[in-house]
Amino acid sequence: MSRPAARWPLAALRAAGYALCCAVAIGALAGCANKVSERAARPQQPRVTQPATPGPAVAQGAPRVALLLPLSGNYAALGTSMNRAAEMALFDVAGKDFTLMPLDTGGTPEGAQRAAAKAIADGAQLILGPLFATEVTAIRDQARSAHVNVVAFSTDASVAGNGVYLMGFLPRQQVERVVNYAISQGIKRFAVLAPESPYGQAVAADLQQIASAGGAQVTKSAFYGGGEQDITKTIRDFADYDRRHAAALALRAPYEGKTDAESKRQMARLKKIDTVGDVDYDAVLIPEGGLRLILVGSLLPFFDVDPDKVHFLGTGQWDDPTVWREPTLRGSWFAAAPPSARAKFIGRYKDAYNETPPRIATLAYDAVALAAVLARNQSGPDFTAGALTTPNGFVGLDGIFRFRNEGLIERGLAVLEVEPREPKVVSPSPDSFEVPTQ
Repeated sequence: MSRPAARWPLAALRAAGYALCCAVAIGALAGCANKVSERAARPQQPRVTQPATPGPAVAQGAPRVALLLPLSGNYAALGTSMNRAAEMALFDVAGKDFTLMPLDTGGTPEGAQRAAAKAIADGAQLILGPLFATEVTAIRDQARSAHVNVVAFSTDASVAGNGVYLMGFLPRQQVERVVNYAISQGIKRFAVLAPESPYGQAVAADLQQIASAGGAQVTKSAFYGGGEQDITKTIRDFADYDRRHAAALALRAPYEGKTDAESKRQMARLKKIDTVGDVDYDAVLIPEGGLRLILVGSLLPFFDVDPDKVHFLGTGQWDDPTVWREPTLRGSWFAAAPPSARAKFIGRYKDAYNETPPRIATLAYDAVALAAVLARNQSGPDFTAGALTTPNGFVGLDGIFRFRNEGLIERGLAVLEVEPREPKVVSPSPDSFEVPTQ
């Protein structure tokens, strides 16, 4: 499909074929997808250059895109998985003249600079990656000087702009989505329990603004260090456990030492009550993941923060099967990309590599698919700011997304409820963006 005269198309990823296609608007998706599925079933063979080796010669104007990943060093396993996902997108979507140049950053700023310099020297028209904010900062100026835009995988908003567009999942959008859903369910008093880090502090600040804008309030904030002992103490204080437990003990005092039947009956009843009084919040946001989330999730009920009364809320870090098995988190809500298309990608990846891909592997797939779509412009590859920031946006494995002019990504997220085997969607992601009318 060719480029319309007045606007850039929406790029849509078919869940069955994993191929991005051009459409004038969301409504045109179905007809376009049928044509793509025929092509995706018999993919042409685009060229892939090997890391750190010269790319093959291509015709002038043929699309050349660099992929900067840590293919060696401490993060080589992650970089390798993302590179595999990128190659899956390449063979699913790209044309035969599309050249992808994977280059190793080693996960360091210096390595990223060397990789970016090679990419630019080899004629890259767009850079995908790198992964870490320090790497993005290191290559930003040289890419801008070469007039090459960068679609990076970082989540650090401070590195966006001036030709850098962030593909990563931004915490604020996740907080906004799950908190606004909670407000819609009648929750008005929020708390936050977060790691003592710039990330934790930023999420807490976001919660304050989002809750206030929604007519709710944040009644409590607490931050914990990295050790289990510090986490335990912080949660004990956060739950106001000592005061509430003392109130329960006070109720027992009149019956202590008494042997009459009524006193024994009352003591037996009161010993089942560990605390008296409720906490002063109806939902607690926990921007944490992995084993520390499981620890936090289990300690809150231990100190009598009742999940039946206080709703636990999370971010995309909760999008992890190990977390879903924690009984105390069952019924909690978290914001994340819609899971349906990604589930099929995971199945394909497992079949090919006999392992589960890391969560962010889909970023590499969607970035390469996006580049392949922009490369099919009728008048030649168009990786300009105007093409990247089309207001209609794109659809990928992680749902709809679009880039803002300042370089930040906007995603359409779902709200999911934790269940033991897999979460269920309680508020689906949108299937289109609001586009300003002229």
